[in-house]
Parts: sequence; structure tokens; C-alpha cells
Amino acid sequence: MPACNVIYYVRKIQMTTAEYNQIVEQYANGLYRYILKNIRDSERASDLVQDSFEKLWVRSADIQFSKAKSYLFSIAHNTMIDSLRKEKRQVVTDVADMPVIADRSQYSDLKEVLDEGLKKLSEIQRSVVLLRDYEGYSYEEIGQITNLSESQVKVYIFRARLFLKNYIGQIEHVI
Repeated sequence: MPACNVIYYVRKIQMTTAEYNQIVEQYANGLYRYILKNIRDSERASDLVQDSFEKLWVRSADIQFSKAKSYLFSIAHNTMIDSLRKEKRQVVTDVADMPVIADRSQYSDLKEVLDEGLKKLSEIQRSVVLLRDYEGYSYEEIGQITNLSESQVKVYIFRARLFLKNYIGQIEHVI
């Protein structure tokens, strides 16, 4: 009876330090842009990016290199949402400490109008639009990052784009 050679394939899971550094090089700027577009605070965006990479490093033993980008953006998205929710729970106690917002009755730049329109979207709509239109993710990838189904992602993107189209189309916002 011939000996039967059994070959076991061991799947490499643990991410190496070199792979982690490669992920940092490739995705740090895109991740920062995504978070900054959502929260509009460069210092907080930097902190959230740092927190996201720290969480990725802590879990690096369980993450495959090929799936790291999606996992990283999921971490960042959830960290950002947690931060925004925490901020909403904080109550402003002194009206004198609130910043004075200048009147912007006229716009000469379409980018400013678009940024103002993005601010008016809900958190989830703004996130999916930025992931799709600014970062170029597929509907499936956005669903994985935001824990939504692909059809929910499409609906949120459609509604957000429709709102932005109507918002930008109003002449008083452009002039």
C-alpha cells in the first residue's frame, strides 16, 4: 500500500511589519482626506487617522494583507462615527464660547457650494458619497466599510447626489 502524502495548506494571516508600513504609505493620505471631508477639523482628522492605524496594528495578527485596506477604512469610519456621536452628546454650556459664523450670502466658488451642500447631508450620506465619489470605492467595498448592504449604499448615494444636485442648482447658492 503506497504512502499517502497529505499536504496541509496553512493560510498566512499575520501581517508583517513591512506590509503594515506599506499600508501606511499607500492609504494614509486617502484616509486623512476621507475623514477631513467629513469632520472638517484637520487636528481631529489626524488624530482619527492615527487611532485607526493603531487599531489596525493591534489587530494585525488577525488581518490578511489583501484585506487591510477595507478593514482600515472600516475602522476609520467607525472611529469617526463614534467621535461625532460623542461630540453631539457634549452640551455647550456658555453661549459666549460659541464661535461666530460669518455670513456667506454670496459664493464665487463651486467647491465652496459643494462643501456647504456636503455639510447639510446626514453623516451616512456624506460618508458614502465621499467614499464613492472622492475615494473611488465600489458599492460592495462601501457596504463592507459602513456595514450596509449594497442596495442601501446605492440608495444613500442616490439620495445624497439628488440633494446635492438640487442644492447646487439653486441660483442663490451659486451666485
